[in-house]
Amino acid sequence: MIYVNLPDTQPRLLPFYLAMEEYVARYLKADDYFFMWQVDPTVIFGRNQLIENEVNMEYCKKHGIQTYRRKSGGGCVYADRSNVMCSYITPDEQMNFTFYKYTNLMVLLLQKMGITATASGRNDILIDGKKVSGNAFYHLPGRSIVHGTMLYDTNMQNMVGSITPSDEKLLSKGVQSVRQHITFLKDHTQLTLEDFKRMAREQLCNKEITLTDKEVEQIDDIMQEYLTEEFIYGRNPRYSLVRKKRIEGVGEMEIRLEVKNDIIKNANVMGDFFLVGDLDKGLVKKLIGVKMEREALEAALPDNLEEIILNLKKNDLIGLIENE
Repeated sequence: MIYVNLPDTQPRLLPFYLAMEEYVARYLKADDYFFMWQVDPTVIFGRNQLIENEVNMEYCKKHGIQTYRRKSGGGCVYADRSNVMCSYITPDEQMNFTFYKYTNLMVLLLQKMGITATASGRNDILIDGKKVSGNAFYHLPGRSIVHGTMLYDTNMQNMVGSITPSDEKLLSKGVQSVRQHITFLKDHTQLTLEDFKRMAREQLCNKEITLTDKEVEQIDDIMQEYLTEEFIYGRNPRYSLVRKKRIEGVGEMEIRLEVKNDIIKNANVMGDFFLVGDLDKGLVKKLIGVKMEREALEAALPDNLEEIILNLKKNDLIGLIENE
């Protein structure tokens, strides 16, 4: 695997590193690539999440926490300079295999550091049953990208406050609750964060490259999409119906429909699910112009929805729309 260096150490916004992943995936030769990065306090939410549902904007503004959207699915994440973010780019396109390969690489890395880590489910890494790393996935033509957290340490007040009500009592309970389910690397090793980063490079990578100033300029150009209000805040059509529930094996799903004369005129699908296909073409556009009744929905929607949203069955989606 090849480690990707930048030509300087200046601090950058989180979207720069998302754009850097895209640049590596689109323009560097087919291979496995890896790099790590850190940012000032930032909330990053999933591609299909509605910002007002996930982020406490008042708290973020008060505490100087930046907010950005990523192109992968999954839930809301808080990052700061006390933890490290990891990016993995590979030619493998199958999501479950890519997750498996990456999480096992990281588990073996932690085990070599003397930490008893295990992989959990599809995308988490645990130590003593508590989460230390969560990861998300998306793919570009011919490439897959996995990126996620590695919690060496973090500001728990900001982590909880940025995505929950800022009422002090709720915030205090939230910190206690979250702390029961996550753990920090610092609690399981004498290694510093810089030690971890150095060992990760040495153990995971057998080659390094440094991007040129011109390549950094190209990454800056890609980054501009991530900074637009349309990308950050999303396209939210007028709606007359909102349906929301958790679907087992899929995650939280919310669908907003603009309905007139019992016909769907517009739709938006949001949640912390994992995308494996084209949501707009494969699902959302199939709903436009469809009558709000089960037979019409069954005829309009494809049978293979699990090839668009991981584990989603057509009957579950129709049940959500019909509020069953």
